[in-house]
Amino acid sequence: MPGPAADVSVVSDKAAIEVSAAEAGQRLDRLLSDRLGAPRNQVQKWIRSGHVLLEGRPTKASHLVSAGETLTCDPPTRDLRRGIEPETGDLVVLHEDPDLVVLDKPAGLVVHPGAGRSRGTLVHRLLSRYPEIAEVGGPGRPGIVHRLDKDTSGVLVVTRSTRAYEGLSRDFSERRVGKTYLALVYGTPPEPSGRIEAPIGRHPTRRKEMAVRGNGRPALTLYRCLASVAGISLMELSLETGRTHQIRVHLKHLGHPLIGDPVYGEARWKGLPKPTQGPLRGFSRPALHAWRLRFDHPTRGEPMELHAPLPEDLRLLWEDATHSGFPELS
Repeated sequence: MPGPAADVSVVSDKAAIEVSAAEAGQRLDRLLSDRLGAPRNQVQKWIRSGHVLLEGRPTKASHLVSAGETLTCDPPTRDLRRGIEPETGDLVVLHEDPDLVVLDKPAGLVVHPGAGRSRGTLVHRLLSRYPEIAEVGGPGRPGIVHRLDKDTSGVLVVTRSTRAYEGLSRDFSERRVGKTYLALVYGTPPEPSGRIEAPIGRHPTRRKEMAVRGNGRPALTLYRCLASVAGISLMELSLETGRTHQIRVHLKHLGHPLIGDPVYGEARWKGLPKPTQGPLRGFSRPALHAWRLRFDHPTRGEPMELHAPLPEDLRLLWEDATHSGFPELS
């Protein structure tokens, strides 16, 4: 899971970003790579060539940003447009109005172009159906105010107007958006509900991974165990912060890793009864679903709550592993 979105305004191809308190302490090149959906080496090239300014002055990629600092990024147009051509593809729309569209993202679909992915993303499909988003948001990630990992399914909101983009970006940054997930995990938590409050930072040796670290950034996840059968549990999780891979890291820290997680998971199926092992062993993605999103409409102000139905692969995993019906959700 990504960190909260920064405030970003765009005039033509120029992006202006105000660093939030949650982003303070990050390297400049890493922050811009995350916010603009551009490869880090490309961002470093922009910085070296003077296309990125900090408070109006040239800076270095290694600069550690502070809350409230303003960055402007005005990269060459050819860099921004390269590889982002509309592509047809299925979209499951949960809500649509002139300012935003709320989708049910399938597992396996990358949200926007980035390092190693220049085609076949959700953004490419969105540009085909909603071409107006090309003028909304940061370069490389039009309309995008938050993300889901490639293999996480569920509810995702995309903005169609600059006003909506600015409003929702601010709400995500200031943690005014409610995000609730469903997860299938190994074991049964010691308490039926609780808090996982543990700072998260980059893993000290595996740099593509995150870990609970004493010097990491504060992270809080609230959980509720909805059911436990045959050595696995269904959990409801609410994010109070938005760190990278927060749920996956926190569940591992709790001692109840996600089923199917290739990075933070464990092969605990080996210790479970034979009838349970097959479905768990063969599940090929983290068993995580973004179930519910609550926010105020960015232009009308009305409260909104959108649910993405449980995907069939998670339902079948539960039923096949536990030999029982999936619990009723409320």
